[in-house]
Amino acid sequence: MSGVDLTTPAFTAAEVSRAQVEERIAQGGPVDLSDKSLNGLDLSGLDLSGANLRAARLNRARLRETKLAGATLDQVWMLKADLSGANLSGAKLFATQAMGAIFDRADLSRARLAGDFSNASFKGADFSNADASADMRNQSMGLMHAVMRSADLSGAKGIRANFSRVDLQFANLSKADFSGADLFRADASGADLRGASFVGARTEEMDIAGARIDADIAGAANRDRARRD
Repeated sequence: MSGVDLTTPAFTAAEVSRAQVEERIAQGGPVDLSDKSLNGLDLSGLDLSGANLRAARLNRARLRETKLAGATLDQVWMLKADLSGANLSGAKLFATQAMGAIFDRADLSRARLAGDFSNASFKGADFSNADASADMRNQSMGLMHAVMRSADLSGAKGIRANFSRVDLQFANLSKADFSGADLFRADASGADLRGASFVGARTEEMDIAGARIDADIAGAANRDRARRD
């Protein structure tokens, strides 16, 4: 966030109202709200499936139970936004800034996530078949991946999700289900992994130094430095 002034109206105010968004939805077809300032708006329950929200600002916005399936949320700022129960299945969140946002019980299945989700809450969220990994086919993009440092993924479902190289340092993954998921070289150092399921998951070189575990994680790195409770 270096060089970005988060106190300007672009990051604190809204240039359109909920009523105006509803008017655009009523016109039919995917809604285009790209590069719009929507900070603090309550868009809960609206159908924004397939919407283009690229580079929009949604800081502290409320999108509880909002339908965002297949929506484009690349380069969106949604600091401390509330997306509890939102449907984000198949959505694209590339270079998204969502620090402190709430995604509790949200459907993120098949979504593409590559941004900063530090301190976000994903309690009970569904990441099934989601892709939060680094794109190593293109080294110029290889460093872009999901950062979920200190995020709360307790009870989340990540069945067959790709979390390879995801930053999960100090995250809470207690009772999460990552069966069949790819966690190759994910950094879960200091994380809470108690009660989490990694059945059939790829956990080679997953860093669990200082992590709290109650069962062995095959192939993980620094297993001797994990905390067994």
